[in-house]
Amino acid sequence: MSSRTSSGQARTSGERAVARHGWAHALVTVVGGLLAMAVVSALGLWAAGAADLPDGAFAPVVAATVVTAVGGTVKLSGSAGELADTQAGLTVIPLSVTLTGALVIAWGFLRPLRHRAVAGTAELAGWAARIAALWLLGMIGLALAARHTFDISLGNDALGELGDLFDASPRIGFTTDVPLSVFVGVVWLAGVLVLALLVPRGAPLPAGLLRFQASVRPAAHAMVVLLLAYVVIGVVVALVVAATRGHAAETFAVILLGLPNLVWLALTIGLGATWNGRVEGPFGLPMPHVLDEVLRTPDISELNLRTLSEHDGRVWWLLVVDVVLLLAAAFVMAARSPARVRAWQHAVHMTVALVLTVFMICLVGRISAHYGLSVLGIGDLGGGLAGELFLRPRLWGAVGLAVPWGLVTGFAGALLARHVRRRGEVRAEQAG
Repeated sequence: MSSRTSSGQARTSGERAVARHGWAHALVTVVGGLLAMAVVSALGLWAAGAADLPDGAFAPVVAATVVTAVGGTVKLSGSAGELADTQAGLTVIPLSVTLTGALVIAWGFLRPLRHRAVAGTAELAGWAARIAALWLLGMIGLALAARHTFDISLGNDALGELGDLFDASPRIGFTTDVPLSVFVGVVWLAGVLVLALLVPRGAPLPAGLLRFQASVRPAAHAMVVLLLAYVVIGVVVALVVAATRGHAAETFAVILLGLPNLVWLALTIGLGATWNGRVEGPFGLPMPHVLDEVLRTPDISELNLRTLSEHDGRVWWLLVVDVVLLLAAAFVMAARSPARVRAWQHAVHMTVALVLTVFMICLVGRISAHYGLSVLGIGDLGGGLAGELFLRPRLWGAVGLAVPWGLVTGFAGALLARHVRRRGEVRAEQAG
């Protein structure tokens, strides 16, 4: 009798669990994530002046921005008549949009699972599959909508007359690689859902994975706190800049589209990493201006603490900020870990987590953009219409630097957390 009662209660509990996160909740999660990303993209593009794009290009550009935010590929194409040629390319991930979507979707994914310590593998897989199926449909729709072609004016000067004479007024268009963008978007979603289970202490895990949470979950939580702390500091600095130096629209465009691109770049530079880059033509890095100064040279430039400090000595504060925030992250990690974890183990956990975090930043922080116009084989007739911008890390050097930083701050954070009461710890007075 008792076994029948237990099985009946298990079935009832399972049915309630499925009801709590069925198709309706999955739809709300997916629509909420995509809508949040679209709103942030639209506001950022509007602040950047994209609302003035010709031929109704604003909505497709918003869709393209959301696609690129999850790692999708947008292809640029151009034409300028039979006697002219255009070349264009763009590779950038607007990480403000990415972060917004990740936070909203993770919240929606975890909400029906709250107040539970364990969840079955089949239950989690089914819940994730519902979200993935609807996300797949949303990505297909966005990828198909992210395509447009519009004219670019050459102006009213001699260049414009030359373009009219040779029927060489440039047209530029963009479209998406639909299969690749949809595939990468689904992989991105999988990563978000995995992190959503790994980071919060209260997120349920399958019983077979519970033994890994003591080593993985505190470190994952510490890295998310670290990245979000940099974003918060970046927002504060950007708002101060907007209030004191003007250019409010451009600053809000950066906040809404690419603030993590800048602050997470600053994190790696504070560690001692070097990025290579170049800025030529009308392209530029909107803030801070010192980045544009260092990179606007005839040859490929190095972007690191030494080169930046030659233009602005305040850059050395990035080193101080890294020390403080990494120690804080290591302390948080140690304080959330069981008492049985030793200091050297904290150091190893911090090192692995920081290496993976720096590796991720180096992958998603790359920027590449170029545009050019030639008529009758004569290049760079576009003047202000031609240019190039790229920024890429010295990947293995940055990852290598994360190792000593992780070991030192992880060990120091464990020492700082020695007197913090943690799970699994029994006080002497309680034992007696």
